[in-house]
Amino acid sequence: MAGNRRLGCLGRLFRLVFWLAALGALAYIGLFGYLIFREHTLPRPGTYHAIVVLGAQVNPDGSPSVQLELRLERALSAYRDQPMPVVVAGARGVDEPATEASVMRSWLIAHGVQPGHVLMDESSMNTRENIKNAVRLLPQGTIDILIVTSDYHMPRALQIARDQGLNPSAAASPIKAEYWLKNHARETLAWGKYLAQKYLPFLGGLLDRLSI
Repeated sequence: MAGNRRLGCLGRLFRLVFWLAALGALAYIGLFGYLIFREHTLPRPGTYHAIVVLGAQVNPDGSPSVQLELRLERALSAYRDQPMPVVVAGARGVDEPATEASVMRSWLIAHGVQPGHVLMDESSMNTRENIKNAVRLLPQGTIDILIVTSDYHMPRALQIARDQGLNPSAAASPIKAEYWLKNHARETLAWGKYLAQKYLPFLGGLLDRLSI
């Protein structure tokens, strides 16, 4: 009898694990589809008074990675259309020779942006900090900003900016085709983390440890 009860408990446990895994998979697929939808329905840019460029990986030789350079090229295009303050945001990762912000600043100045127009946030480690710290460098009351980041990352960046009371516009840069699946798969996890932190705040401390 005791053996039968143990087998029954194990069976219920396995069924519970199976259904939790199935629900997790369905939630992931739903978030993946939601990301693709949001990425392809970005709002048209409105009025903005500053450009905020979000950081990405820096190469071991100190040059921007392909993804970061594509963001910088998009930011440069927006600046040439309408010169204004440009905030570059990004700290130094453990495998980077310099802060992402300093590399971006050097690249923009080398390509014609006035040095006085480039402001740096070298302390932020994630998207939320990027935007929060960048706005602190702008004149008080600035809420209309143009966010420059990769296309897959843009929907979440816009949502985080709105959460902070900002009125963001989007200037999305492309990514290399071979990184499409990897970037979107990771960004789907980041959306899950964002939603959990927003609607389940008691998980905040635990989720902050996840580097996504």
